[in-house]
Amino acid sequence: MLLRRRKMWDASFAIAGLLALACGLITLLALLVDMAGDGIPRLSWAFLTNFPSRLPEGAGILSAWVGTTLVMLVTAAAAVPLGVAAGIYLEEYAPRNWLTALIEINIANLAGVPSIIYGLMALGLLVYRLQLGQRILTAGLTLALLILPMVIIATREALRTIPSYIREAAAAIGATKWQTVRDHLVPYSLGGTLTGVILGLSRAIGETAPLITIGALTFIAFLPQPPLQPTFPFLSLQWLWDGFTVMPIQMFNWVSRPQAGFHANAAAAGLVLMGMTLAMNGLAIYIRYRFRKRIHW
Repeated sequence: MLLRRRKMWDASFAIAGLLALACGLITLLALLVDMAGDGIPRLSWAFLTNFPSRLPEGAGILSAWVGTTLVMLVTAAAAVPLGVAAGIYLEEYAPRNWLTALIEINIANLAGVPSIIYGLMALGLLVYRLQLGQRILTAGLTLALLILPMVIIATREALRTIPSYIREAAAAIGATKWQTVRDHLVPYSLGGTLTGVILGLSRAIGETAPLITIGALTFIAFLPQPPLQPTFPFLSLQWLWDGFTVMPIQMFNWVSRPQAGFHANAAAAGLVLMGMTLAMNGLAIYIRYRFRKRIHW
């Protein structure tokens, strides 16, 4: 009798979970269908290569998707090395005391802080205190602060999945702590770490509030300086100091206008942004699958 009751509870929980999943998927599908109905007619090569315009028929997202790409490059360059290094230190090197516990609690809390708080902090620290201005560099560092706790937590969780006998075997043959981390722990945990990194970047790519707070432009009809130059030294960092806009802000600008043409443009931009986000999440799943398939403990 007790076993039958437990099986009934298990079946009921499974059904409730499937219903919840179905509700989420149906809602997402309905939103995508509605957005696709408005946005697909506007998707074209001209839409991707034109600057914003006061006329909805000729408006495009060139400056928005270029700005999004450059901001995400800065975000990844700042958040990934620092977050992975911090996660490795906290999990493998940090002593287990009250200070480490306090740091861990604060990192977990920071992962749930609203993004507008990071925008206000960046406005006071990066824009006013450090005088970085309203630039691509400031935007990238702001979003890096936003996803840094997620990268740290993902790195630690990936390291925790490695069995303890890997560390014990490395120590038994005389490997140092750094050799164990470099040659075994980091490669074995790379799949989970990269998954967390890409999921963090997927969140950052859709953020609007912190970028508006630091002064991102809502209308921009020029591109930043290209990173690659035809003359020596061939690489330029001038683009870090240029003004910018990103796709969520461009969408917000179009949605706030009364013309139906701009609303269709916002729907088309939303489809592009959704495609970029889904592609990043798909890449995360693929990386995790490949690394788990290649590694045998």
